[in-house]
Amino acid sequence: MMTGSERELSGKVAIVTGAGRLRGIGRATANVLARMGADVVVTGTGRDPATFPPDEKEAGWRDIDSTADEVRAFGAKALPVVMDVTSADDVQALIDQTVDELGRVDILINNAAAPYGEDRVPVVEVEEHVFKTVLDVKVVGTYLCSKAGAIQMIKQGDGGRIVNISSTAGKRGNARMAAYNAANFAVDGFTQALSKELAEHEITANCVCPGMTETARLDPIGRGDEWWTRAAQVPLGRPAEDIEVGELIGFLCSPRAAYITGQAININGGSVTER
Repeated sequence: MMTGSERELSGKVAIVTGAGRLRGIGRATANVLARMGADVVVTGTGRDPATFPPDEKEAGWRDIDSTADEVRAFGAKALPVVMDVTSADDVQALIDQTVDELGRVDILINNAAAPYGEDRVPVVEVEEHVFKTVLDVKVVGTYLCSKAGAIQMIKQGDGGRIVNISSTAGKRGNARMAAYNAANFAVDGFTQALSKELAEHEITANCVCPGMTETARLDPIGRGDEWWTRAAQVPLGRPAEDIEVGELIGFLCSPRAAYITGQAININGGSVTER
């Protein structure tokens, strides 16, 4: 339950990248921000419906269009945009379209990430293009969106919020995760630098670092023995729900978090405690 006003983001406009999954941090965050009163732009890559997991197919899920419908159900405006966060042209078009249709940009959530899979092998087996893709989406995408979003926020002169979705993999290295570790460590460092540069404009920049989370992203490992072995290693004994991560992100976007910046905040049930 929120302790602040349920509509404390009224009049604000948020962008959430990677928000098309039925089970995902992006969708959950978009809903939290809409509930708090913000209008929300949700982005995705235009996934082929044939690749949707069974629960999405059964639900008639339509990627970012369905997320946008949920945002509107909270009485907020929604704008679904298909784009590539690694393209500077696409990112600038996203900002321009947001301003044209919704008037401003106050909040940016950099959630887009490359799919879990081909990178989760020993370093000596990781293909160069796979390694680069993980970093391009996570690091270059976060940089491009943050740069364009910050320029717009500075122009508006009303402050703002940038929240970059990192991971506990940005706090501790693990075997068979070199590309993902490298990307998330980079996002954490980038966010620290960004927070110091934007502080004079009253724009905060923080990371949220989830651990094991029940989302479609982890479907490749299944929900069998490996899943429950991992869950058992979490001190609280379970994965996070996507909405729990979304609630933390919503708090960081609220006026209540105005003095929090440059942080990489863990939400992992106690599995990793590194700062």
